[in-house]
Amino acid sequence: MHVVIVGGGVIGLGIAWRSLVRGVRVTVVDPEPASKASRVAAGMLTPVTELGYGENALLRLGIASRDRYPSFVAELEDASGLDTAYRRDGVLQVALDSDDLAVLEELRRFQESLGIAAEALTGRECRRREPMLAPSARGGLFAPDDGSIDPRRLSAALLAAVDRLGGTLIRDRAAEVLVDRDRATGVRLAGGDALHADQVVLAAGPWSHELKGLPPDTVPPVRPVKGQVVRLRGTVPLLGHTVRGLVRGSSVYLVPRADGGLVIGATQEEMGYDTTVTAGGVWELLRDARELVPGVTELAFEEVTAGLRPGSPDNAPILGPSALPGLLLATGHFRNGVLLTPVTADAMAETLATAEPPEVIRPFTPGRFRH
Repeated sequence: MHVVIVGGGVIGLGIAWRSLVRGVRVTVVDPEPASKASRVAAGMLTPVTELGYGENALLRLGIASRDRYPSFVAELEDASGLDTAYRRDGVLQVALDSDDLAVLEELRRFQESLGIAAEALTGRECRRREPMLAPSARGGLFAPDDGSIDPRRLSAALLAAVDRLGGTLIRDRAAEVLVDRDRATGVRLAGGDALHADQVVLAAGPWSHELKGLPPDTVPPVRPVKGQVVRLRGTVPLLGHTVRGLVRGSSVYLVPRADGGLVIGATQEEMGYDTTVTAGGVWELLRDARELVPGVTELAFEEVTAGLRPGSPDNAPILGPSALPGLLLATGHFRNGVLLTPVTADAMAETLATAEPPEVIRPFTPGRFRH
C-alpha cells in the first residue's frame, strides 16, 4: 500500500513514521516540513493543566497520548539516533492572586470529579518546588505525570526516522486531491505532477481546507489561530519544571530547557493567516512572565516567533476516514498538536492498515460535523 501524507508537521511526520514501521510505503508532501506550528510550539505535555470544562473526551485522548510518550520517544530516539529532550517531571500551575487561586481551586474540584488527582499547594509549597517564583504567588496545583518535549527536536527526530525507514519527502505543495470514481487516488502537486496513492492523509494543519478538489462534505472545518511565543536564554535553567501561571486572569506558561533556554507563551489570537509578531503580544507575555517569575528579566532575549494552530469548531482534532473514500483527515489539533502526536500517529497508522479507526479516536472522527 502506498500512502501520501499532505503535511510535514509533527502530526504528518508522526503518522508517516508509524505507518512505515507497519511496512506501508509513504510519501510526505510539504514544501517546508517541520517549519510551521511544530517549530513555534513550546512542547507542553499537559492534558490535565490544559483541561477545559466539557472537554472530557479530549482529556481522555490527551491522557492516553501523554502516557504513550515514554515508549514513543524511546522507540523514536532509537530509530532516529536523535534526542528529543523529553521530560516527565511534572507541571506546576500557579495562581498569582486570590482570584486566580479560586479559579485553580474550581479546576481542582472538576479534575477530582473526573477521577484525576491534582495536588493542591500553598504559595510556600510552590516556592519550595520553584524558588524563583514571585513571593506574591498565592498557591497552585501540581500535575506529577505531565511534562514537556522540545518540538524542534521532535520534528528533527521524526524526519530522520522517516528517512531511515525509506519514506519519501517531496518538498512541494499539494494543490489538489485527485478523485476517480468517487475515491481519492492521490494529489496533484503545485508543480503540476500527479502523485498517485492508495490512500491520502490530509494533515496540513490550518491549511487543510485549502486543498482543491475536495467534495463540500469532506472539507475539514479548520481555521488558523495565531500564537506568539518568546524564547529567552540563561547559562543555567531558571526553572526546574514547566510552570503555567494565572496572572490576574491571564494565562502564561514557561517551559524550561536543560540547556538554559526558556520558552514563554502563548497568545491566542483570531487573526486569520497573519503571523506578524506584535509589540503588544510580546509585551503581554513578558509582563505576565515577569509577574510570576521576576528573574526572567535577567535572561538574554533569543527569539520571538508566531505560528498558526489549526482550530476546529469544538477545539478537538478531526481524525479518521472522511466522506470521500480513500481520504483520511488528521487535523484540527488546536493547542494540543505536540501532546497528541503519539496517539494520533498510532491511531491513524492503524486506521490506514485496517480501515477501522481504533476506539480511542472514534469520538473525533470527521462525521461528527455532518449531523
